[in-house]
Amino acid sequence: MLQCIFLLSDSGEVMLEKQLTGHRVDRSICAWFWDQILTQGDSLKLVPVIASPTHYIFQVVREGITFLACTQVEMPPLMAIEFGFWADMCYSSCCDVFLICGVADVLSDYLDGLNEDLIKDNFVIVYELLDEMIDNGFPLTTEPNILREMIAPPNLVSKVLSVVTDLKHTSNEVYVDLVEEMDATISRDGTLVKCEIYGEVQVNSHLSGLPDLTLSFANPSILNDVRFHPCVRLRPWEANQILSFVPPDGQFKLMSYRVKKLKNVPIYVKPQLTSDLGTCRINVLVGIRNDPGKAIDSITVQFRLPPCVVSSDLSSNHGGVNVLADKTCSWTIGRIPKDKAPSMSGTLVLETGVERLHVFPTFQVAFRIMGVALSGLKIDKLELLNLPSRPYKGFRALTRAGEFQHFVLWSFPGGGQETNVASYSEQLKIV
Repeated sequence: MLQCIFLLSDSGEVMLEKQLTGHRVDRSICAWFWDQILTQGDSLKLVPVIASPTHYIFQVVREGITFLACTQVEMPPLMAIEFGFWADMCYSSCCDVFLICGVADVLSDYLDGLNEDLIKDNFVIVYELLDEMIDNGFPLTTEPNILREMIAPPNLVSKVLSVVTDLKHTSNEVYVDLVEEMDATISRDGTLVKCEIYGEVQVNSHLSGLPDLTLSFANPSILNDVRFHPCVRLRPWEANQILSFVPPDGQFKLMSYRVKKLKNVPIYVKPQLTSDLGTCRINVLVGIRNDPGKAIDSITVQFRLPPCVVSSDLSSNHGGVNVLADKTCSWTIGRIPKDKAPSMSGTLVLETGVERLHVFPTFQVAFRIMGVALSGLKIDKLELLNLPSRPYKGFRALTRAGEFQHFVLWSFPGGGQETNVASYSEQLKIV
């Protein structure tokens, strides 16, 4: 294993020291190394492995920064220097290695470059990264995406700190939005097979000073697959399912979640096709299935006519129907009127030689409901501390369609309804 890593400037100054094991390596090893550089010239920097009187020294130079790793144990030099494939191979076989190039690559990616000023300005973050990347001299976590979930990048840290040093708002205010998308699968007889929601807690914060916020829900037990913004403290959530955080200024996604096994959807769409003798009769009915208590608006239905359709004659009792040049049919409904259920019907003419329609369109429907979180998630309270004045708190909710699948019912005149799932089933998607 490697016992210590040093980061040296181009003048030989030790900018950072990280002891990796219980065996402490004295900083004098860096002075010995730099004396060799001054004596033998910069050509020594091209030598990846140097044997000192007391240690083996591995070095990598990036953008004027020298990475030194030390060990007293003989080991394959390339295994201490190379990155990538060897990381998994060496770690899984418990070899004594540390990937210096990997450390340099991660720091360069994290800091958007490598130089003396970046290392000094982000000393704490660099040290935290080394803590996560190395465990007792062995490589632990070297994937940048995983590291970003554990340690906030410098630009995010600066954004949070700017609240303390620069930001002063004339009116302190914070808005919390529950934004949800509903996915559902409904069988041809109207049975709800699957229904779940993907949601986000979105925050827009304009608070002066260093505010400390606590957000709690009335029913957090319904939440699954939760993911958090780096500003969220994990322990309060793990202990009491409470979100405790210092918000960055402006808009950000505080949390995402899923709510599964829901039993109701707000809207139904019933498409039915009848095909015979070179034509296809289509009828689509849209209505409210379970009233959410708020208006359902921005409803549209789209589907693409199959290639074998040469012409169409479609109309609706509410809204407008347009067929575009690429054979996409768009039915704009808007809001569902109280006195009637919107319906669209018409005839499709098939090309010569095609008696029946065998490829059925996929329906895409969009809707929006303001003021309602259909998952049932409810905010209990939002507490704010460390503010110079009483803030304004606003709460909103929005549910829109995600992916809604519906089997299409179709039949042959005089032949009854088709019962072969492979023949009649098609997906209706709400996006």
